[in-house]
Amino acid sequence: MIQTRSPGERLFNVINIIVMGLLGFSCLYPLWYALCLSISDKAAANAGLVTFYPIGVTLISYREIMKDLMFFNSFWISIQRTALGTVVTIAALITMAYPLSKHRREFGPRNALMWVVIFCMLFNGGTIPWYITVKNYGLIDSIWALVLGGSLPVFNLILMVNFFRGIPRDLEEAAFVDGAGPWKILFMIVVPCSVPVIATIVLFTGVYHWNEFFQGLVLTTSESRYPLQTYIQQLVVNIQASTLSKDMIENLFKLSNKSLNAAKVFIAMIPMLAVYPFLQRYFISGIMLGAVKE
Repeated sequence: MIQTRSPGERLFNVINIIVMGLLGFSCLYPLWYALCLSISDKAAANAGLVTFYPIGVTLISYREIMKDLMFFNSFWISIQRTALGTVVTIAALITMAYPLSKHRREFGPRNALMWVVIFCMLFNGGTIPWYITVKNYGLIDSIWALVLGGSLPVFNLILMVNFFRGIPRDLEEAAFVDGAGPWKILFMIVVPCSVPVIATIVLFTGVYHWNEFFQGLVLTTSESRYPLQTYIQQLVVNIQASTLSKDMIENLFKLSNKSLNAAKVFIAMIPMLAVYPFLQRYFISGIMLGAVKE
C-alpha cells in the first residue's frame, strides 16, 4: 500500500532541506572565499570586492609561497610533527585512560590521579617555566619538543576514559577467564572496540599539531626548523627590506597581505581536508552491537 505524505510532513521536509542547505553553505563558503581571495589581485582584495568569485585572477600569492625551498622543508617538518605527535598522543592516552576507567577497587589511585590531571589542565606554570623545562631536557631545536609538548591533552583523556567505561564488562571478564592479562585485554578487546573515539581523537590531535605555530616559534631558533604554520606566519612579519631584490620588491607591490594570508590558510587546510574522509566513517555509534551474547 502506497502511503501518501501529509502536507505537514512535506512542509517539515522542505524546512529540513532549507536548514541543512544553509548549514552546509555556512561551512563551505569560508573555504571557497579563502580560495577566491587567494587568487584575486591586490586591488580587489584590499578593497574588499571579493565575495563569491575571484577578481583579477592571479597566482602570485601561491608563487611567493611555493617558490621558496624553505616552504617545502617546513611542510615536511609539519608532516613529521603531525605523524609523530598523533602516534605519541594516542599511545599516551590509551595507556593512561585504561587504568583510570577502572573501578576504584581495581585501581586505587584512580581518583587522585584524575584530580592531578584536571588540576594541571586548569592551572599551569606559564610560558617561561615551560620553556625552561624543555630547555633542561635538551629538546630545543628538536622535533620532539614540538611532539611531547602537548602529548597528553586532558580533554581528550576524559573523552577516552568515559568511552572505556562504557565498554561492557562482560567482554573483559570473558577474556580474563580465557587467560588474557591486562595488556592483552587492552589491545585485543578494548582498543578494537574503541575505534570511533580513537579516530575522533586522531583527527583532533592531527589538526592541533598541524595548525599550532607558537611552539615552533618559541622552541626553535633556526628558520630551517620551523614547522609550516610558524614559517608562513613569519613570511609577512619578518620581511627584511635590506635583503629584498628588485624583483622581490616589484612582487611585494603586486602582492596583497589578504591574498597571501588566504593562500596560507587554503594550503594549510588541504592535508586535513584530505585526511578527514578516511576518518569520518568511524564516527558512528553501536560498534559493539552483538559483541556480547545475552
